[in-house]
Amino acid sequence: MTIRQTLPSGQIVFDPRGAVTATEIRLAPRPETLRGLRLGLLDNSKWNASRLLRHTTAALDDFEPAAVNRYVKDSFSREATDVLLDRIAAENDVVVTAIGD
Repeated sequence: MTIRQTLPSGQIVFDPRGAVTATEIRLAPRPETLRGLRLGLLDNSKWNASRLLRHTTAALDDFEPAAVNRYVKDSFSREATDVLLDRIAAENDVVVTAIGD
């Protein structure tokens, strides 16, 4: 919904913010440990995302994940495909994504 307002000068101003309605989504339960879990890393393909994920992986090694699976989006400017998201969901217990500018 755009709000239209007329200023004293006669100029018309539109407020494009409108109203936001959203359904509340509950977050997934957080595991207490990564030990034995499959960890997925989703690189959004920005310049420093892979570097950030490498450092994150090194920091998480102490938590002993069972496996570390790496994925890369085709382009940082596009959503991950449903095929990629389904694959990540099927192959991992926990996923970390990075946006590295």
